[in-house]
Amino acid sequence: MKVKGKYDEKLIIKALNFGNEKAFKKLFDVYYHDIYIYSKSIIKSNEFAEGIVQEVFLKVWINRKNIDSKLSFKSYIYTIAKNLSFNFLQKAANNKNLREDVFYNSKKYCADADQILFEKELEKIKDKAISQLPPKRRLIFEMSRNQGKSYKDISKELGISMSTVKNQMSKALDTLRHLIQVHGDISLIIVCFLFN
Repeated sequence: MKVKGKYDEKLIIKALNFGNEKAFKKLFDVYYHDIYIYSKSIIKSNEFAEGIVQEVFLKVWINRKNIDSKLSFKSYIYTIAKNLSFNFLQKAANNKNLREDVFYNSKKYCADADQILFEKELEKIKDKAISQLPPKRRLIFEMSRNQGKSYKDISKELGISMSTVKNQMSKALDTLRHLIQVHGDISLIIVCFLFN
């Protein structure tokens, strides 16, 4: 259940001030995911970010009587999350096992993000390369690579000779190879992708 506006949230905070568990649950439901993502962006660990979120809401419950309904609750819990996350990183820096765990997770998290960015860039380059082919050549290429049709099936469907299909595919692949070479170190991966 979402908090619809500042006025509603103020009422919920006032209810929380008096120990209303439903008000606490509502705030938890609204802010849990955002606080989790925020904490994870700082400490780069699913497991430890989950622990930070639990601590944030534990602090909210413990300090419920002192939370000012006139102030932004979102700013309040983000500040708690930021402080807890940085305290955690400081503690991790002084604890060998924890430091190694955080470092490993951080590298893995960054590697996953890099992979997503790389795949998006790869897709853009591939689409750009294909879009630069002449229309008939592009159609033949897409029928072969995207639809998995044989040269024989393409020649029958388009009413052209097999040698024309082969010739057009050869020219398409030459054009794509040339464009891909411009993009340096990722060319090998794209070549494998296009030519398999």
